[in-house]
Amino acid sequence: MKIRNRMKLEFMSCSENVGLARVAVAAFASGVDFNLSDLEEIKVAVSEAVSNAIIHGYEGAATGVVTLSALLSDGSLEIEVEDAGQGIADLEQAMLPGNGSDPERLGLGFVFMKSFMDDVDVWTEVGRGTRVKLIKSFPVSENSGKTAEN
Repeated sequence: MKIRNRMKLEFMSCSENVGLARVAVAAFASGVDFNLSDLEEIKVAVSEAVSNAIIHGYEGAATGVVTLSALLSDGSLEIEVEDAGQGIADLEQAMLPGNGSDPERLGLGFVFMKSFMDDVDVWTEVGRGTRVKLIKSFPVSENSGKTAEN
């Protein structure tokens, strides 16, 4: 695997850092030929993953740490959002629409992530935390049929 670029950010589990995560990933991904719609979808997926870490992983406590990393390689953008919070007891249930643990929210975070990204993988362990991996393939050039990197 050829790595073009990578970044890693750690920040406190404060809700104002959702915006930081969105902007950081958008700036990082802007070096690839993603269109504005793609960049908005990436930002929404990252917002959902980071919000989940803060709201559900750390139950809104601003004392946790969220790690955001991104990698450009082999025709795709890979983003990981990781927390060391409480983990997800029933991942299958959490992935269903409308099944969030907070009645004030819609429970569509994973639905949005899956609809906006090409692949979403979630690893979780109760009492140890959760890691969400989001993958978005580089846009395909209309003329060549190849990715923007070829």
